[in-house]
Amino acid sequence: MLSVRDLHAGYGNKTVLQGVSLDVPQGAVIALLGANGAGKSTLLKSIVGLLERSSGTIELNGHPLPNATPDRALKAGVALVPEQRELFLTLSVEDNLRLGGFLRRRSHQLDAECERLLTIFPALRKRTAQPARTLSGGEQQMLAIARALMGRPSILLLDEPSLGLAPKIVEEIFDIVRQIRAEGTAVLLVEQNAAMALDVAEYGYVMDLGEVTMKGSADELKASSMIRNSYL
Repeated sequence: MLSVRDLHAGYGNKTVLQGVSLDVPQGAVIALLGANGAGKSTLLKSIVGLLERSSGTIELNGHPLPNATPDRALKAGVALVPEQRELFLTLSVEDNLRLGGFLRRRSHQLDAECERLLTIFPALRKRTAQPARTLSGGEQQMLAIARALMGRPSILLLDEPSLGLAPKIVEEIFDIVRQIRAEGTAVLLVEQNAAMALDVAEYGYVMDLGEVTMKGSADELKASSMIRNSYL
């Protein structure tokens, strides 16, 4: 389980996160909702070490996850799919996948993991030799998720996976999230499409101005008049 307690972080002299606490149980999908500027992406960056926290604790399965670099977070079992995907656009789909598995030193492990993920993402199989820049937006998002899964993380942090995608592709992305959960990987999902996020999640948190202002089961949040009026 990922446990965040009283987390404070920001940029320079500007504090963004104001004592955020949340839990992501093993094998669960947890939705993180909030308006632009609420601090959701800042939280994800702080968890993986892209942004140094000023105070608070983060634990993964009872072990502290100290301020560290993203590769150390990945070794501990936490992988981030950033909002902008951050693919190597001039490299092939296969090369992007293999770079995601840089912690797996043996080539046969990389081969087996690539094959597993191409089964989960069949749209990528016929494009393995193409440069990532030639993929559609939906295919690039699938590649970004697949690359993160190459490290076999215990928890996947997804930052706005539906952003800019057509509704049909969004449904495919959320079907993949369900499959990831079914295979035992926990997901912390930052998502603008609150209705779909709460459909796939068991529990959710709402952030505003760097603080958690509401939390509850997905059903409880759906039933909230504030959530309905603000996000649904």
